Amino acid sequence: MTLRAILQSPLTLSLYIPSMIYGISQSMLLPVLPLYASSFNVSYGLIGILLAGQGIGFLIGDIPAGVLLRRFGGRRVMLVGIAGVALMTMALFWANSVPEAMLYRVIGGMCGALYNISRHEYLTSAVVTEKRGRSIAIFGGVHRFGRLIGPTVGAFIAGAFGLRAPFLVVGALMVVALVVVMRFMPTLTTSRSDEATLVGLVRVVRENRQNLLTAGMGQVFVQMIRAGRQAIIPLYAADVLGLDVELIGVLQSIESAFDVAMFYPAGMVMDRIGRKFAIVPSFTFQAIGMALIPLTGNFVGLAIVVGMMGFANGLSSGTMMTIGSDLSPAELRGEFLGVWRLIGDAGASGGPLIVGGIAGLFTLQASALIIAGAGILAASIFAFRVPETLRKDERTAVDAESG
Repeated sequence: MTLRAILQSPLTLSLYIPSMIYGISQSMLLPVLPLYASSFNVSYGLIGILLAGQGIGFLIGDIPAGVLLRRFGGRRVMLVGIAGVALMTMALFWANSVPEAMLYRVIGGMCGALYNISRHEYLTSAVVTEKRGRSIAIFGGVHRFGRLIGPTVGAFIAGAFGLRAPFLVVGALMVVALVVVMRFMPTLTTSRSDEATLVGLVRVVRENRQNLLTAGMGQVFVQMIRAGRQAIIPLYAADVLGLDVELIGVLQSIESAFDVAMFYPAGMVMDRIGRKFAIVPSFTFQAIGMALIPLTGNFVGLAIVVGMMGFANGLSSGTMMTIGSDLSPAELRGEFLGVWRLIGDAGASGGPLIVGGIAGLFTLQASALIIAGAGILAASIFAFRVPETLRKDERTAVDAESG
């Protein structure tokens, strides 16, 4: 399947366009949230906790989201998730304290879990395995395209109208995404089982424990370096280099430009050669970039490193979702994807907590080195401990189609 054919598929209106809107809206907050948290005049530790609030909400909501998929269907779950994210993001505009803002972030994360897992289940069910890498990479790519323009837009809105103004704009964009899903998303058929909820969850964990231990642990470190990067770059740029919010937004858009350029090549690598051939180089180079951050002393130096990390992260576009889809059993797919997402979100929420904790005790530079270590661990686990999930016959089918 060519890029043009995929973009003309029913997935475009029902999934890709809402995901791009979601990516734009969430990325608008990337340069804003660390500074918003700092505006409460709290320590790096509390800043890290507030930044991790959404990730904590994901952790709470992941497994219930997988169960709700089976009970209520993906479309309903998706709509509730988008609406909740919109409301909780707008609520941050009126927050008067860190605990209040933290509450909104956690609830918003729980709603985000509903959206994330319902669209992951839809992609897994709608696309055959040998085309899954490209379809999910495009999904990751349109989300990343949102990050290409989102940080700069969010930063300039914050600079012109105040740090809290982007929260209202993001809420409005999420309402647009909600309308698109309501109009174009079909009713999703979800795999069903007669087993009770707890029995199904126990069965999923028991029958897939080896994959969840090895690939799951690799995903923890993958998400840790991804989330840690988003916390370190704005804080290092502002507190160490003294850059303003507009330049921080430009930095994150530079990162996203390189990131977006790699999403389709990443899908081709996953479908033609193997999933690991995208994952291992990606996180090796991200780790190197993270370790180089403390050596930068100005905007240009940091922009070069950030661009390299964006290129490397683009090579991993859709990899964790693809691995999760490959490993998921058809009968209890929602429950498996809920557990899989829970594992990844544990790493994502841990990244900002580690950054805040280490920076509070030592320096941001020390945090960067610790997060770099997470990238090395991610690359090593997928290189040596996780089997390739693209089978030889599927690889042959892709090569024949391309020929």
